[in-house]
This record gives sequence, C-alpha cells and structure tokens, in this order.
Amino acid sequence: MPRIAEELGPLQVKRLTTPGYHAVGHVAGLMLQISKSGTRSWVLRVQVGVKRREIGLGAYPGVTLAMAHEKAQAVRDKISAGIDPVVERLEARESIREQQQAAKALAWTFRRCAEAYIDAKKSGWRNEKHGKQWINTLETYAFPILGEMPVGTIKLEHVLAVVEPHWVTINETINRVRNRIELVLDWATVHRYRSGDNPARWKGNLDKLLAARSVVAPVVSHRAVPARSMFEFMRHLRQIQTTGARCLEFVILTACRSGEARLAIWDEIDLQRRVWTIPANRMKAMRGQRVPLSPPVVALLENLPRIVDEPLIFPGRKFATPLSDMTLTKIIRDMGVDAVPHGFRATFSSWVASSTAYPMEVREMALAHAVGNDTVTAYQRDDLFKKRRLLMRDWAAFVETEPVREEHDLHENDDL
Repeated sequence: MPRIAEELGPLQVKRLTTPGYHAVGHVAGLMLQISKSGTRSWVLRVQVGVKRREIGLGAYPGVTLAMAHEKAQAVRDKISAGIDPVVERLEARESIREQQQAAKALAWTFRRCAEAYIDAKKSGWRNEKHGKQWINTLETYAFPILGEMPVGTIKLEHVLAVVEPHWVTINETINRVRNRIELVLDWATVHRYRSGDNPARWKGNLDKLLAARSVVAPVVSHRAVPARSMFEFMRHLRQIQTTGARCLEFVILTACRSGEARLAIWDEIDLQRRVWTIPANRMKAMRGQRVPLSPPVVALLENLPRIVDEPLIFPGRKFATPLSDMTLTKIIRDMGVDAVPHGFRATFSSWVASSTAYPMEVREMALAHAVGNDTVTAYQRDDLFKKRRLLMRDWAAFVETEPVREEHDLHENDDL
C-alpha cells in the first residue's frame, strides 16, 4: 500500500511556491508540480504493472484541491480494476480522431475524389484529350451509380453495377472505366477517405466474377495494306496533292503513329542531320524518340509549303490546329483501300520480320516499342539509331520500288 503524505488544506496548497513536486496527501502519489516560471499543475505518480506513470490532472487553480482529489482517486480506482489510464486516454483520442476522419470521409464522394485525382495527375498526361476521356467515361458510366456515394462506402457490388452490364458489349471501354475507378479508389485510400481492399481490382477479385477479357474482347488487328501492295499504294497516294496526303506519306515512311506525325512541329526537325526528335510528352511510352529521316522524307519536308509563324508541319484548316486522325483515314477510304493509318506500322513490322535480316530490337525501336530494361535501352541507343537509319532507308526504297512479279502473280488482281 503506497504511503500517503500529510494532508494539506486549500490555504496550505495556495502558499506553496518553491519549484518542484509537493505531495498534498489525501490520495497516494498526488502532487502539485511548480515550474521555475511559477506555473502550477496537478500530477499523480502511480505504478501500473511494472511501469511508473506520471499522469497530469490539470492546471492549478483551475483544478482545485478537491477536484484533484476526485480525479486522482478515479485514476487509482481504474488501476485497481486493471485499466491503464494512459492507454485509455490514448484510445479515447484515437477513437475521436477516427470519428472525425469518418465524418470527413463522408464528405468525399466518388465524384469529388475523381476530380481531385484528375487535377493531381493531369499535368503528367500526354495531352488535354486524355483528361477529357477520363471525365467523359466516368460521367457516362461511373458517376450515375458511384458519383454521389461517399467513397468509403463503395463495395464490390457497386463496382459490378457499373461494369457488368457492359462487360460483353463494350469491353474495351468498360475495362478502362474499371481501371479508372480502381485508380480513384486507390487515391482515396492513400488519403484515408476509405480503407480495405479495392473493389475495382481485377486480379483476384473481379476476374473471379466476370468473363476473361480474352474471351469477350479478342484482340483485333489493325487493317493494313499488304507489303506487296505498298508500291502501288504509294504511287496513288503521291498523286493526291493535299496536306493530309503528305502527312500520311510521312507516317508510312517513318513508321510512326499518326498522332506523332499530325502534332509534329518544325522545331523537332533537323534537316541537316536528318533527324526528327519527338519529345517524351508526345510519345505513348513517355520516352523521347529520335527518328532517322530517309532521303524521301527529307525531300517531302523540303517541298512542303511553309506558313509564316505556323509551328505545325501538317496544319489543319485553322492556324496552329492539327489534322484529325479521321482526315488520314478518309484519304485511305477514298482510295478504295480497306486499311487504317495505324495499319501501316503493322505492314512495316511484317516486312522487317519476313523480308529483312534486321534484328527484332532494331524493328521494335523503330516502332518506339520498349526493348529490354532501361539500362539496356540506354546502352544500345546510339548503335541502334545507326541501324535504324539503314532500316528506314531500306523501307523507303522498298515502298518506292515496283515489285518484280512472278509468273503466277500476273493473273492476280492487285488493284487498290
């Protein structure tokens, strides 16, 4: 049983002024602590298990001697009952904090989280169009169901209500929506607006409830012109005297993506060194790309009309406005050819693989595909650029050279 000091009365306590700890009796361990600056507060020294605790009971004289007695006795009663007052206080604070966090989370709807996520990420996206696609798909499919729900209340059944009705009919689109929901919910979890597993996660979650994407959305190859028909196609294309036709010719000769060509600017072109340098923010893989320009490409660029102050190489009808992808598609369609602009990359890839001895790495880097890890790619870059220059020279020569027809080909209809 701890020893209780001599009991002090209110007047005696009031007269205490010496800095230090002063036992006041009544309850074992109850003391008045006086600092060097003269401030006074109540402290209870206790033993909780093997730990010695010093528990604050409030400032004097706001907490009177009588009140300090009651508080100290209440603490001792809890200790006798096996309760650690310090732990209890921390748990109470944590409970209050969790309640406040829960109340705050209720104000964060899925829509609000999505808008915050987009705002945080948009500066790193390739272009403004990507951000608009995010908003449009969420507005169309996710917000009608999830938009006004507190993000912490979204469960698997809610995500299924968004995804399942469209999983078979528009799988590519709805899977993008699912992925965007997953990213928004991850963002909300990091910001502590929700907890637990992500109900929009595919692996080990939705993949157990929905048909495999390979079944409902088989990969569709881009329609392409066969390599053997490229000479005739290029011959007809060069008869079309429009900016769009020259852009499509540029796409074919460089094996680039149509968007990379349509948004190309003159500042990216070095005609003297015969190099087109595409910045990372315009590349699909977000890595800059140097494209070797073959002699026909250099000639094409040199013969293009230059508009004063116009940055684009292939401008649309309005100043500083690029051509649309549909412009290139329409040119092909009007030629009576069943193909799309992106298909020429497939034609190029097939030609390299079947008709040349260039290694796969050279072909893949010419297409701006990832090759190995970053270290290998960095190490090989200069060497592969030289090889890619030779490859693009050979590709240009191929599409400009009329193929020698075998006898059995003479009766085939190669009309475009």
